Amino acid sequence: MHEVAPELIGATLLVDGVGGVLVEVEAYDQEDPAAHGYRGRTPRNASMFGPAGQAYVYRSYGIHWCLNLACAEEGRAEAVLIRALEPTHGLETMRERRGLADPRLLCSGPGRLCQALGITREHDGLRLDGPPFELLRREREPELASAPRIGITRAADVEWRYVEKGSRFLSRAVPRA
Repeated sequence: MHEVAPELIGATLLVDGVGGVLVEVEAYDQEDPAAHGYRGRTPRNASMFGPAGQAYVYRSYGIHWCLNLACAEEGRAEAVLIRALEPTHGLETMRERRGLADPRLLCSGPGRLCQALGITREHDGLRLDGPPFELLRREREPELASAPRIGITRAADVEWRYVEKGSRFLSRAVPRA
């Protein structure tokens, strides 16, 4: 999972042809008190327990859908939260779904990203390498930065947030060292 997360930066994620280049992700593992799988498997978090390559979709604060990529063998809860992408495909569809025009705000945050890509609980458990998803390897080696994760209270100092340095599509800027 810790190896997978930075490798996702620069990859392209599409859902029914709508999406873009991943610029921000966060990693979570089973021993991590901030992770949904920390206290064990439940019907809500079952997809986080693998197999690797499937979507784990959950509702945050009862409002926003969030997309994760399960990263470990079946039975182990490791996942990468997809936090932001640079929109490159289907911008008009994203604008309609989000009700705004600024491309920077279409997918800068996990809730915004899921709304723009049309991701819901119906996508939970689906493979990210099969329809309606398409996950394409990155075409270039991006410059990366790591930082503490966002919006958590446990293990908040762990630097498992990975971003493309200089991207204007991040959910939140990386603090300067």
